[in-house]
Amino acid sequence: MKNTVIYGLVGLLLSILFAYFIWQDLEYLSLFPAGLLAIYFAIFQTEKLFIAIAFLTPLSINIEEYNSSFGLFIPSEPLLFGLMIWLSVIQLHRPFMPKNLWREPILFSVGIFLTWIFISSITSSHPIVSFKFLLAKLWFIVPVLFFGIHFFQKEKNRVAFLWLFIVSTCLVIVYTITRHALFNFGEKESHWVMSPFFKDHTIYGAIVALNVPLVFGLYLYKKHAPLIQALLILLIVLILAGLYFSYTRAAWLSVFGCIGIGGFIYYRINWRPIAAIAAISLLIVLFKWDSIQMELARNKQDHTTESFDERLQSAANISTDASNLERINRWSCAIAMFEERPIFGYGPGTYAFEYAPFQEPENLTIISTNFGDMGNAHSEYLGAMAEMGIPGLVAFLGIVASIFFTSISVYNRVPQSDSGTRVLILSMIMAMSTYFIHAFLNNFLDTDKAAVPIWGMCAMIIIIGLQQKNLASNPE
Repeated sequence: MKNTVIYGLVGLLLSILFAYFIWQDLEYLSLFPAGLLAIYFAIFQTEKLFIAIAFLTPLSINIEEYNSSFGLFIPSEPLLFGLMIWLSVIQLHRPFMPKNLWREPILFSVGIFLTWIFISSITSSHPIVSFKFLLAKLWFIVPVLFFGIHFFQKEKNRVAFLWLFIVSTCLVIVYTITRHALFNFGEKESHWVMSPFFKDHTIYGAIVALNVPLVFGLYLYKKHAPLIQALLILLIVLILAGLYFSYTRAAWLSVFGCIGIGGFIYYRINWRPIAAIAAISLLIVLFKWDSIQMELARNKQDHTTESFDERLQSAANISTDASNLERINRWSCAIAMFEERPIFGYGPGTYAFEYAPFQEPENLTIISTNFGDMGNAHSEYLGAMAEMGIPGLVAFLGIVASIFFTSISVYNRVPQSDSGTRVLILSMIMAMSTYFIHAFLNNFLDTDKAAVPIWGMCAMIIIIGLQQKNLASNPE
């Protein structure tokens, strides 16, 4: 009791000091008490700090907005880095993680992917950039995925993590919609009104879409008290409004896609005929690409319209839509980079530094830049292929396959009587599917906004699977 009072007083003192520095416009000095406060929680309230990261992630701000020398999301990334170091030290001193974790397909595939990132960083055209990329991957994956398995052993922690992430995202949605309303919900303003919490409407839309299945999952998870039920209905309305006013076509399409995937899993539809149809369709697209491209070129619908159906139509406009044309430009560069270095690629995180010379004149758009300083490959899959070659792409596809194979297996293993767990698992599968569908058109897994929820849900799936195996082997 005495120690608790002392820790509480120390925490209160640091909080007051932090507030004073902010009030006096001494932002840099405020980092000192904030850092001490984070260290205090990491040591004495580790579990609570870990869960709190779910709330802090949507609200994190990239200091690159104010200091162009480097990018870092505050406070989420420093906290994740600190947790990675602290938990690794504890694990080495007093192991607390379940044994034989590497038998889990998700962890095994992630280990292979990280190993290849390390190897391709050695051969990288910009080794320093690539090793920084690897370090950033580690502080997302190690604390959230690997150590998250420990923290998510308790069901209440899993539910709290999802609640906090959803509520925090809704706070950003309220902020964004409020700002957007000042501009009469204009399409052009929709690209930046979510700043400084999100860089643009594409990542904002992706994360809002990811929340759609999760909030419905929490609503159906169990019978709630009337006040909680009303709150969840309000959150559902906010998230759907945020999705609509994000004006992000890929996010809308990913939600439709996740509904289809959820239906296949829930009704246990045989996926083999669907896979065969998809393979045949892909072959038709490959052999008929020229005629399909000519047909798409007739689509003049521009994405600047604010009509929902017209914006969906504009997703297939590759003749006048600058956004679509620039995406094709980036994809073409990624393929050309892969052809130049098919095994090791140009190195993790180097696409933005290397794609400019690979731009073909006929692919340039009004938003292209000769300096190649406008970001990534706009595809998680093509980005991995350009930066890490065929092995990198295969390793990343291995992660995606293992995530859905494990998740669906765990879902089918949970007994029908445990309807709450089944609902949460299905909602997480659908949430992750929104991201990996979206990943064909954008790549955000190197940011905290996408990495924390994705790896967090993977950790939950793994521990639920381990718990189900233990129940099966020890039914009493």
